[in-house]
Amino acid sequence: MKPIALNMARLSAVALALLAAGCSQLGGPAGPAPGSEATAPFTVKILALNDFHGNLESPGTFGQNNAVPTANRPAVGGADYLAAYVARYKALNPLNVVVGAGDFIGASPLVSALFFDEPAVETLNQIGVEFTSVGNHEFDKGATELRRLQRGGCKTSAAGTEPNSCKGHGSKVRGTFDGAHYQWLSANVVDKATGRTLLAPYGIKRFNGVPVAFIGMTLQGTPGLVTPTGVAGLAFNDEAATVNALVPELRKQGIEAIVVLVHQGGFGNGRADINGCVGDLAGSDIAPIVAGLDDAVDLVVSAHTHAAYNCSATTVDDGITPRPTGLPNRVGRKVPVTSASAFGRILTDIDVVIDPRTRDITAVRPTNRLVDRTDPAAQSWVAAHPEVRDIVAAYKADASPLAAQVIATIQAPLTNSVGPAGNMAAGELIADTELQATQPAALGGAVMAFMNSGGVRNPGFVNPAGTYPHSLSYGDAFTVQPFGNSLVTMTLTTQQIKDVLEQQFPGCLGQGNQRIMQVSNGLKISWRATNPVCQKIVDVSFTPMNLQATPAVATAPTERLVIGGVVQDPGRTWRVTVNNFMASGGDGYTVFNAGQNRLGGAQDLDALVAYLAAYKSPAAPYDPGAAAALGKPRITALP
Repeated sequence: MKPIALNMARLSAVALALLAAGCSQLGGPAGPAPGSEATAPFTVKILALNDFHGNLESPGTFGQNNAVPTANRPAVGGADYLAAYVARYKALNPLNVVVGAGDFIGASPLVSALFFDEPAVETLNQIGVEFTSVGNHEFDKGATELRRLQRGGCKTSAAGTEPNSCKGHGSKVRGTFDGAHYQWLSANVVDKATGRTLLAPYGIKRFNGVPVAFIGMTLQGTPGLVTPTGVAGLAFNDEAATVNALVPELRKQGIEAIVVLVHQGGFGNGRADINGCVGDLAGSDIAPIVAGLDDAVDLVVSAHTHAAYNCSATTVDDGITPRPTGLPNRVGRKVPVTSASAFGRILTDIDVVIDPRTRDITAVRPTNRLVDRTDPAAQSWVAAHPEVRDIVAAYKADASPLAAQVIATIQAPLTNSVGPAGNMAAGELIADTELQATQPAALGGAVMAFMNSGGVRNPGFVNPAGTYPHSLSYGDAFTVQPFGNSLVTMTLTTQQIKDVLEQQFPGCLGQGNQRIMQVSNGLKISWRATNPVCQKIVDVSFTPMNLQATPAVATAPTERLVIGGVVQDPGRTWRVTVNNFMASGGDGYTVFNAGQNRLGGAQDLDALVAYLAAYKSPAAPYDPGAAAALGKPRITALP
């Protein structure tokens, strides 16, 4: 076979080291593995995970299916136990590879996010990941930061090296950051200026002399999910079309075994067994992607929805009757599609059979396995190999003083659950904090604020024990607002406010989903679902509120901005605060792009901490039930 030219944007130093060692190759296969090539079919073990989101510690309990009582579900996950399970299954077959399907970083717990997700990368290095696709959250802090995490080096700012970067607990030398030993793959993410992929489009690993290609795909809708400035200058191409264009290139190089790692997915509903695939994910976002794939693709490892499913020829779909499952490709053949939930709860153990004569995969046998922390075998491995555990412990120790700091007392839970009209207790609090932070004239002179509901992460501001009043820690707050967004105050007209409120609903001004925003105290909005597109907002009233006072007080009479769907004084201007994600059109709120006289502000989390400082005393907790003082309900759905 002729040598295969590298096909990638740029090789990291780690990747070059891998090539030199002859272990794997990015964009083309490496040299033959030690030993003679096989002549009979053989099995390769592919271990897959997705949506890790920097969950170095256990995210809690998880069951094999919904029939398992909550009390009987084992504690799962954690980087140390994920490493144990990977090592256990790798030991079953020396022909193995560990892969991912994106969102390894971003929206992470404090123990990773405080250190710019370097801990997540370092633990995944220890776990032994080799290839992963790029997810939308890998772009949370922009393409430049993603490249740094790939290549290594400390994070810097105008003031110099960031103090929380390069702790190096999992790097070769303390005070440094090695970068990812694995390769992020992004075949469909292209730099518009150069026409080249942002990162390597695919990676290859040889098994008994047979090359297997792993193509990495980011969901095409990423620009609508992340801060637009983070993906500026990048094109996100159609997933299936990108894969299909690569197939002839791979085949010219003698490659027949093709695995797609795609950050898009579906939901395994119904019985919700982690190895189920009710309805073959019909109607999901992953289905049309698979339906467009070339028949050369042998396996799809999916992600993004945080669901667990196993759509394969050996799946027991309803727990009773085995039947062939999978998603049909463009010629109708059913292709195995898997997903391993999220946060390191599950590891997908996939055995693929390769025929060395055809170089093709002839059988695929996936099994989703709980990363069960109660398993004695896993416990013994962690005890014998404490490297990952020690990395996590070191970062936890560094983060604990800040994480434990009490910032407020709350009288009742503020969840991120959205009510029928769109009201969310945690989101309303955040909108108020952003307004308070930008009300002073020198800080923006804002009179109202909006918060995207998707930016309020689980579980909201709650006490897991269920008792109140409850002391809220900085770590709790960080869990709810992990993105590090900054506040932006801008000038909008009344017409633009009406337009962006209409843009909360599908079909209006390019919006693809229903995304009800949370609004600050003083705003009251009513809408009707049955009204035509771009005509759903019925009434908007506004009472100027001074949020510097505790509790907030009205400073002027109520005004009507929209009456019966008609905008009043369309050209009047208002100072409005949103986070920088929304300010640049994130979540499809493109009307904010037209905002004038922009002024940057504090980080969202700092605004939250400052607002809650007035509620530190258990004798005067923040009470989300104080409806009158907080102007609730702020959003009303009309019949």
